[in-house]
Formats: sequence, structure tokens, C-alpha cells
Amino acid sequence: MYHTTIMEISRFIQSKILSDLKQLNKVVLIYGPRQAGKTTLSKRIIQEIGLKTLMVNADQSKYIDVLSSRDLNTLRSLVAGYDLLFIDEGQRIPEIGINLKILHDELPELKILVTGSSSFLLSGRVSESLAGRKIIYTLLPVSMQELAGNFNSFELEDQLEERLIFGSYPEVINTVNYSAKEEYLRDISSSFIFKDILELEMIKYPFKIRDLLKILAYQVGSQVSIHELGNKLGLNRDTVERYLFLLEQSFVIFKLPAFSHNPRKEISKSQKYYFYDTGIRNILIDNMKYLSDRNDAGALWENFIIAERRKYLLYNQKNVNGYFWRTYSGTEIDYVESIMDEYYAYEVKFGKSKAKMPASWSAEYGSNFQIISRENYMQFIT
Repeated sequence: MYHTTIMEISRFIQSKILSDLKQLNKVVLIYGPRQAGKTTLSKRIIQEIGLKTLMVNADQSKYIDVLSSRDLNTLRSLVAGYDLLFIDEGQRIPEIGINLKILHDELPELKILVTGSSSFLLSGRVSESLAGRKIIYTLLPVSMQELAGNFNSFELEDQLEERLIFGSYPEVINTVNYSAKEEYLRDISSSFIFKDILELEMIKYPFKIRDLLKILAYQVGSQVSIHELGNKLGLNRDTVERYLFLLEQSFVIFKLPAFSHNPRKEISKSQKYYFYDTGIRNILIDNMKYLSDRNDAGALWENFIIAERRKYLLYNQKNVNGYFWRTYSGTEIDYVESIMDEYYAYEVKFGKSKAKMPASWSAEYGSNFQIISRENYMQFIT
């Protein structure tokens, strides 16, 4: 259906996973949104590690029966003669967690690598059973840091508008023409994006989730009121919050809470939502126009920068909390990071307009302030 080029995109966590599989006696789990490249990454790791590997497709009933059996002899017969067990889309196997525990405890020489969507962990099938026995990696749509392994700075800059409009799913990056990219995004936004949620939860109004995402897509960079969302959707507050939680856990959106140490002057109980992938955001509102023809380029740029920063922090295992900051008088900073007792403020600007550090921020939190623009963004996200 899609005309693609053949380009291997280097994934940042590949070497870390390879090292863990070789050196540690742990079950290695890779989870994240569908279509983010988990299977492709796993196959590269398997090829590089060079062990005799049993590759299990969890769609096949013959594997489902064995891997949900809880019977050591049955499990042993499946993996006999293999050094590495690879299970793709493990969330499809009932009681996968307890069976992985049996394999890990009773066959300690067997290496185990499993991919799964977010419902894999959300359902509780794995976390409790594999307590102390697992290492978890998250794989998101391709980051600019990863693309820097394939392209030089000139090429990355040349592709920037494409990343902002079409996003960074591997298939999108490897698809040649724009109409095919758009077709792919429509496909995954109408099917794959909701599978985790619908598999995990009995959703009473599934169409409301798409309506919720559209509202959030239009409100990128703006504060979101749960009460207003509920009114627009005809849903109560608890249902809206539950849907937002599921969308976060499925790696469609993420929340940026308000930062405040002075609740008398600063907004403390509010949040903004951003999309992990700008292509998904744009296709939801049916706007795939060039930046010169858009009235939301600033908001799109802000989403892109904050999402890329989030990927960078995740992959580099930096434990940093992100926020936005706003006073009741209307003074605002797009993005704030809290590291130990230090606070770093960033204003994200797409155009050439300048911004000064707000005096109220400086007085309260110090002088760590930087503008992130087209001139310096790569240092911030790579």
C-alpha cells in the first residue's frame, strides 16, 4: 500500500537492551505505542546477539496455549534447545506474567525478550508477577536524536517541516510521497491508536475518545479544563479523567502540569496536553498544510520541541520533571524543568520574536532562562 525506502533508523536504546540481555538475568520488556518499531528493533537485537532464538508470534493459538499453561514441562518443551525466547505482542497471551516468571525462575539460562503495547503493563499481567525480574524499555516514535545517527545537521534541518507536519513514526519517515504518508497516518489514527484502550477497558462511548483527542489537538499549548472538556463531550469529570489517563498510558498524549511553589500567585491546579507525535495530532484535525499556510505553527512547534525533549530525557535516563508556569496575572513560561533544587525555564519560539525572562520568575526561582528557537533547538533535544 505504501511506497517506502529502505533505511535502517538507529534506535537509541538498542545497545542498552543488547547489553542487558547479555549480562543480566532479567526478562527484558520493550513496550510503547503500536507501529513505533518494537518488532524491527527486537529483530535487529536478535541478529546482533547471535543466540539460537525461538521467535513467537503471539497471534498464533499454538503459542498462546503453551505460554498461558502455567505448566513447567509444557513451557520447557517449547523452549528446549533455544538460548533466547522472543515473544512479539505479549499482551495477547493470557497470564503471560506468571508464565514468564516460571520460565525465568526455572530456566535461568534462557534469555527472554518480550514486546508489548501499553495494555501489556496496564492490565497488571506483568508488573506483579515479574517484580524484581524485569527491565522495562519504552520505545516511542523516532526521535530527532535517533535521526541524527542517519542524517547530518543540514539534512535534519531540511526535513524539519516534514517532521512537524507528518511526525516521526518509522513508516512515515520511510514512506516516499506525502499523500502516502497522510494515508498511513489516517490508517493508524483510526485503528491502531485505539486498540490498546479498547482491548484493556470496556469503553462505553469509544467515539468520544476521538472527539476528546480532536479537542486536545486544537488546544495544544493551552491550558485544558477538565470541566470544559466534560461539557463539550457530554461526559462527567471522572469519565473524562479516565479517558485522558488511558490516552496517556497508550502513548498518544502526555500531560504537562502547572509548576507552582506560590499558589497565591501562581496557577497550581491546571494542565496542558501534548501529542507524542505531531503527525497524529495534525491528522486528527485534518490539517496537513505547509507551515506557511497554517495559523497554528507556533503551537505545533511547541508540541514538537516539548515532545522531543521528553524522548531525549527518557532515552538518556534523566529523571527530570517537566511543567509549564503561569501566574494569575497572565505571565507564562512554556516549559520548566525541575532538577533537584534547581529550576530551568524555557520559552519556545518558532519565529524571530524575542522573549525576556519574567521578573516574577527571576525573583522566585533564579535566572536559569533560555529561548528555544530554530537557531538552537537541536542542542536542546539531542
